[in-house]
Amino acid sequence: MKTALLVIDVQMALANEDAAGAERSCPEAEDNIASLLKKFRASGNHVVHIHHHGTDPDDPFHPDAPGSAVQPVAAPVDGEPVVIKSGSSGFVGTPLQTILQDAGIERVVLCGATANHCVESTTRSAADLGFQPVYASDAVWTYGITGPDGIFHSADQIHSVSMATLEGEIAAVTCTKDILAT
Repeated sequence: MKTALLVIDVQMALANEDAAGAERSCPEAEDNIASLLKKFRASGNHVVHIHHHGTDPDDPFHPDAPGSAVQPVAAPVDGEPVVIKSGSSGFVGTPLQTILQDAGIERVVLCGATANHCVESTTRSAADLGFQPVYASDAVWTYGITGPDGIFHSADQIHSVSMATLEGEIAAVTCTKDILAT
């Protein structure tokens, strides 16, 4: 089965949040993303990078902002497509579906940030479009958030809930070690 790695929103705006001390899950995510990239590239499998560009000039992901730059760990190499999105799913308003279909891709491995936003949205879209998504559970991360009810949810709680809502029904939720072994 032809498989592609989708590397989502591994951009400096998130590294800046980390540097500012934001509470986040999965501190090993970037190392696991690097391992996935190395394996996919070495085996000749497809890698597609998805980057977020905000439309508001004050958005840290705005294309003119330093936060829109890619973190070095996830920098594309020659020949790897880069898809620019302005919403949460990498498929909406982008050529991602066509890129994957033209390459004969049937399964996608998803990694990046954030687990409960863009990675989850892209995972759901992939399933809806007939791709078999594999959510790399330890190659994604998220941040703690406060809900509209004023209750704070830790990054680890959000990460866990994201995995739980995807597992089985929408995606195979698998750790990097197991993805690398297959």
